[in-house]
This record gives sequence, C-alpha cells and structure tokens, in this order.
Amino acid sequence: MGRPRILILGGTGEARLLAEALAARDDRDILLSLAGRTEKPAAQPVPVRIGGFGGAAALADFLKAGEYDLLIDATHPFAERISANVAFAAETTGIAAIALRRSEWRRQLGDRWQEVWGIPAAIEALGRSPRRVFLATGRQGAHHAEAAPQHFYLIRSVDRVEPPLALAKVEYILDRGPFTLEDECALLRKHGIDVIIAKNSGGGATYAKIEAARLLGIKVMMVVRETGPEVAVVETVEAALAAIDHLFPPAMKRGV
Repeated sequence: MGRPRILILGGTGEARLLAEALAARDDRDILLSLAGRTEKPAAQPVPVRIGGFGGAAALADFLKAGEYDLLIDATHPFAERISANVAFAAETTGIAAIALRRSEWRRQLGDRWQEVWGIPAAIEALGRSPRRVFLATGRQGAHHAEAAPQHFYLIRSVDRVEPPLALAKVEYILDRGPFTLEDECALLRKHGIDVIIAKNSGGGATYAKIEAARLLGIKVMMVVRETGPEVAVVETVEAALAAIDHLFPPAMKRGV
C-alpha cells in the first residue's frame, strides 16, 4: 500500500505532540483538523484544516472522499459530541479509529472533591449562601453560572466569554496553561476562592489548580467524564504511535 493517510481531530497538546512525532517520520500523510473555537490556536507541525464537519455523516463522507486509512480522535476529553461522531464515522466507513485520551486525575490524600455530572450540577451544588468560586472549566458552559448570581465567579479561559455573563460579581482572566503551583496558590489566595469547579480533564497542564486546592484546603466540584464511545482508546502519545505502527508498519519493518 502507499503512504497511509491519517486524519487527526485535535485541539489538545497531545494532538500536537502526536502530529509532531508523525511529521518527523515523514512516512505518512497527516492532516490535523481543529474545530476553530480558539481564536489563536498554537502553531502546528503538519497541514491543518479549521472548522467542523457538519455532523457524523459529513465526517464519514470526508474520510471516504479523502481516502483516509485511520481516524484519530485527540480532542478534549469532554468533547463528547465529536467523540460520538468519530465512533459513527468509523463504523460507517470501516476505517480504523483510535481515541487518544489522557488518563483522569485520581483523588489524592487531602483532596476535598465532590464529583458532579456536569457544570449545571456543580453550580447547583454550591448552595444558596454566597461563595467565591473559581470556575475553571473554560468559556464553554460558563453561562451556567448565571443560574446562581449570588456567588462571586473568577472565570479563566483562553478566549473571551462572549457575550459577557449577566452577573454583578464576576472577574475574567485570559490565560493558557500550563500553570505552576505557586501561581495557582497566589491566584486562589488573591481572590479569596473557597471552591473550585473543574472538569476532570487529566494531564499536567492544568493540574496545578488541583494541587493548590489540596494545599489550601479548598473544595473542588469535580465534573466527571461521560462514558466514551466504543473505539480503541490509548492514554499516551507513545501508545498512539505504537498502535499506528501496529496498523501500518513503517517501511523499514515491511522490508521496503
């Protein structure tokens, strides 16, 4: 067979690292697809397309038209709709699919976690008494805070929350990880935060806020992940590369 064609659905650091590793080998044709939700995405080492596909059937059509051999879902662990589309497209087309999902954070000694199913549930669990909340879930879903305007919200995201929330007590921070433990502790102290709402995204880039909460005795409303679709899952870039090599052995191993 010719050079395998691989479509990576990205937007995460792992997607960029995987694309970088595959580009260095230069024995596969790679296209990285980004949803376009971030205004200034990081530079990528392979050709990139921006924008959605228009649903699961459209993704399947794109794979067939481009004669792709492998689909890799390296989107955010909470991008449930995209992941469902990947499972549908893979089954419809018969194309191999892999999901690259970093492992979840695990509760450590000293963590004060309350696991919740979704941001609305986390907002409701704050209670009626005013709290000082670090809403660290990005701009997606930040509007749910409007259901409980009695709290103060510190909201951090890569891009601006648009439109601004209809809240009297809110402050916005535009920043992109990784974040340090020292900086996260300083941030929480500065704003008098007594509860954090976070998604269990896993990985190291944003884990410092969880460490800081443990150190400072701050409660965390931890949004748990939904059960993923039925595709093969790997947790690291190295495991993804091994899976790709198993499906499409490098030219040297094929004796070419």
